Amino acid sequence: MDVRLPRLGEGADSGTIAGIFVKEGDQVKKEQPILELESEKAVATIPSPAAGTITKIHVKDGDEIRVGALLVSLSEEAGQEESPKSSQAAPDVAGGQGAAPPAVPAPTPKEPLEQFEELPVPAGPVAAAPSVRKTARELGIDLSKIRGSERGGRIVMADLKRYIQGLQRQAGSASPVALPVAAAERIDYSKWGTVNAKKITTLRRTISTRMVSSWTTIPHITQFDEADITGIMNLRKKYASRYEKRGARLTLTAFALKAIVPVLKKHPIFNSSFDEGAGEIVFKEYIHVGIAVDTEQGLIVPVLRDVDRKSLFDLATGLDDLAERTRQRKVPLEEMQGGSFTISNQGGIGSGHFTPIVNKPEVAILGMGRSVVKPVIRGKKTEPRTMLPLSLSYDHRVIDGADAARFMVDLVNAFETLKESEVKI
Repeated sequence: MDVRLPRLGEGADSGTIAGIFVKEGDQVKKEQPILELESEKAVATIPSPAAGTITKIHVKDGDEIRVGALLVSLSEEAGQEESPKSSQAAPDVAGGQGAAPPAVPAPTPKEPLEQFEELPVPAGPVAAAPSVRKTARELGIDLSKIRGSERGGRIVMADLKRYIQGLQRQAGSASPVALPVAAAERIDYSKWGTVNAKKITTLRRTISTRMVSSWTTIPHITQFDEADITGIMNLRKKYASRYEKRGARLTLTAFALKAIVPVLKKHPIFNSSFDEGAGEIVFKEYIHVGIAVDTEQGLIVPVLRDVDRKSLFDLATGLDDLAERTRQRKVPLEEMQGGSFTISNQGGIGSGHFTPIVNKPEVAILGMGRSVVKPVIRGKKTEPRTMLPLSLSYDHRVIDGADAARFMVDLVNAFETLKESEVKI
């Protein structure tokens, strides 16, 4: 039987071979891991769908493959019945029904869909940049059917993206189409001296793509402030050893999670997502917070779920576990999806205020810098206080500046008034 790459989850249709655990001639058991695939920001183990002998390996380390790609050929053990579809694809490890067929391009609609206004074919060339023309040509889209939003009806990439999203809604598809990026100019840097080129990983490529998408589609604004965390630092000093005896580290990120909950509940727009296709703001009744983790491979953002239902001790324990598994690349794809807000704490590295990029499809992200002791005037006295730099980036399409200012005021207050009862264990 042929073992092919199954679909690993929604939106996960490709990856890079990160390790092969078998060789030709090896006997394997059903569900025995045969290789690892680096997909999105996770490393997934692909198991054998049946017991048997590996007769041929069709991939090698570093290969970039898509759903349906042939991985290995397997000679099943005698007595096992092969299902009619077993020679086509491996089971869907994400729990879907049946196997995922090889990805094929969707057919190009021959007629405009009902929800779009059919535009007359221009007498002359459509006004659009060469990169937009190239993208439309690669996707099989007729630019004459798209109304441009720029002066003179010029079509820009955002117009093309909106048109594609409309096609997807009409077809009932929830997965976004990734627009191809125009090829960058190749420069021979070795003309000026010795160089050492290193191919980027799938993870770095994913980070790059998502950052560009977020930055180019979301109008970012960043609100800055400082919180007096002298009281929190005193509580941390008092209770840190008790937490450690029970296997948890009492970090500032854990305090931040505790402080953010009432503020997100008071300002639910910050715990939402903007559904561009439907033209709706989706308010989430859950609070699942993404935690930016610095790893050797790059920045990864796993999600800590139900933060509002957890004690400070539970948050501290959950953070330790999540961060450690993330650094070891043992966090499955589903644990990096479904976030409603993100926190990025650079305090352990250093620096102060910075401008974090919103983790799309969320609408806001909190950045925390390194806390420092400063002289602060309180009443008529100048006292040394520990001040924490805070940076709140948000989607200005959804959130107004006044809303962000009110959110930050309440967040600073939450840091400064956190009660000791929240810390006790």
